Amino acid sequence: MTAAPSSNKQADIQDERELVASIRSSHGTDTVIRTVLKTDERVIARVTDGIYRQPGSAIRELISNAYDADATRVVIKTDAPRFERIVVEDDGHGMTPEVLAHLLLHIGGSAKRHEDGPALGVTSADPTRSPKGRKLIGKIGIGLFSVSQLTHSFQIITKVKGDDFRTVATVALRQYADEEDHNANNADKRFESGKVNIWREKASDKPSHGTTIVLTSIRPQARDTLRSREIWSVIEQNESQVDMDERQVREPPLYHIGRVDSSNDSLAIQNGQMYSLPWTEQDSPDSAFQKLVHCVWNEVGKSTPNPQLDRIFDYYLRMVWQIALAVPVPYVEGHLFDWDLDGDVPAFLLSNAPKGNAKSIELPKGTTLREHLGLIDPADNPGQFEVLFDGLKLSRPVRFRDLPVTNNALKKPLVMIGKCREEFSGFPKALSGGSLEFEAYLFWTPKVAPTEHQGSLIRIHGSSGTLFDGTFMHYQVSEQNRLRQITCEIFVSEGLDSALNIDRESFNSAHPHSVFITKWLHNALRQLASAQKRLASQVRATTREEGADAVINEISRVATDAWQREHDDEAAFPPAIQLDANSSKLAATGESYVFSRTSIIPKRDKVRTTKSKAADAIQEEKLKGIAQVLASYGLLDKLSKKKQEQLLRAIFEILEASVE
Repeated sequence: MTAAPSSNKQADIQDERELVASIRSSHGTDTVIRTVLKTDERVIARVTDGIYRQPGSAIRELISNAYDADATRVVIKTDAPRFERIVVEDDGHGMTPEVLAHLLLHIGGSAKRHEDGPALGVTSADPTRSPKGRKLIGKIGIGLFSVSQLTHSFQIITKVKGDDFRTVATVALRQYADEEDHNANNADKRFESGKVNIWREKASDKPSHGTTIVLTSIRPQARDTLRSREIWSVIEQNESQVDMDERQVREPPLYHIGRVDSSNDSLAIQNGQMYSLPWTEQDSPDSAFQKLVHCVWNEVGKSTPNPQLDRIFDYYLRMVWQIALAVPVPYVEGHLFDWDLDGDVPAFLLSNAPKGNAKSIELPKGTTLREHLGLIDPADNPGQFEVLFDGLKLSRPVRFRDLPVTNNALKKPLVMIGKCREEFSGFPKALSGGSLEFEAYLFWTPKVAPTEHQGSLIRIHGSSGTLFDGTFMHYQVSEQNRLRQITCEIFVSEGLDSALNIDRESFNSAHPHSVFITKWLHNALRQLASAQKRLASQVRATTREEGADAVINEISRVATDAWQREHDDEAAFPPAIQLDANSSKLAATGESYVFSRTSIIPKRDKVRTTKSKAADAIQEEKLKGIAQVLASYGLLDKLSKKKQEQLLRAIFEILEASVE
């Protein structure tokens, strides 16, 4: 790399024409031209055009704005399943005319985390905290304009405590067009992101405060997504197909908010009802959301041992679930840190050393992990912040207690707790990003539901824009089955903010904080695997069972060996295969595939002798063993229930042919 001359350095030149002239005139001299990097206005234009991937992201960002405004309650109302209007209302501080003007004229220039914050009253004296001391979620001032994902027209109604007037603003966002880049007349023009009309109205409730965002004219694409149009369009096509072979394999979601008929925009009837929800209108907001969570786990005890949200819920219910997972609210059944482990759940404290080993935690009776280890998450009390979404009181849908019994030798979960602070000593803050501090848990259990919770999730100041990462930040060790049995959350209390990408849904993987957390997590996974293998070995030594029938025992051995080999877990057993007259009957263990007997085993015409009945039993066990081997390689889960039964029937007929 060529070094710059060390003499005759000038002040920064920021005018473009002057900069060009200075560069041209510097040849043959030791003059070094200095300037600064600037961001084009069109970058902000792209922001107002929509940078988020899903409609739910926009609602999540509005909730985050309310949290930063010290709101204690956010109420979201939609006209589901039509989704022509969405209202988000909070009881935060509200915006003065000064704050609103700054917001509208400085998109991407938030007063949060800035010296303007205290003067405008949007932060405390510490610009990284809200007026009441909450650690801020928002960062650069584009959260409000996330609504462009949903609409280009919305209204802001805001009022501060003690003001005789409320301020109303109607915003029409402008659609950015690439063609404008080529218009020479726009070269030096400040880009206008939209038009705003603002007025003040007399308020009768002087003590009230807060902000309401009213979204109307929802964009057709966003509305179709919210309506689960992708799912229902296939269902509609199937209903119009007379030929069964021409129908696509797509079953309606088990639970949905309702279906809008595409032909006349009316509410359609599905299986005799307009909607299918796991709660009733009589349930309280708390109880209704708990039933939403429990209905997923209930599927584990039925015919679906690995429930997936996209098969159980429509888009709307999945969105509600994901928003509940993202925002700073309490857990549905309490934080893991407040668990006393019931005395028989093994817990370990992770080592931060590169080749360290986790140490067993001896928790005194009646003492929680938080008390014993001095854990602080959440630093801000989430009980002072609640979100109601169409009558559901949101809480984080992650369960740690009363989980279904499985066939795994380890019947109890395994808990790993981590604490870490890294100062990056010897590196300037500009390179390291400053200090990094976090707490974490890794929760191993034989069955994680839904499957979307298999992975790691990072929260910054209690909030997350990401979903669970099933790769565990690209962990390369081949332990796929064990990884599918782990839920991990990392709670960052300091740092990592600068590694967060602009959409708050991903991280810059090259940032020092991201690199550090990645290495820490991979080290933690290694420690968990060692502890789990050791405990499983101890259980195997004391619980060896022998089958009564030699043939059945050998079939079981082959299926079990295949399962354990493919999943690298000697404590695991394959899911049971049950053939019942009623396939909706609950399974016995909570980890079973339940099929209709009549769909797989044809009715026998001949009278069965005792010998033939015994042979029939062996055939059925062979079929079950083959099904378990297919499950070991993940082949069953790739098929719909109907296709699974068709496959097993074909296999059974081959087995019968080989006998006859």
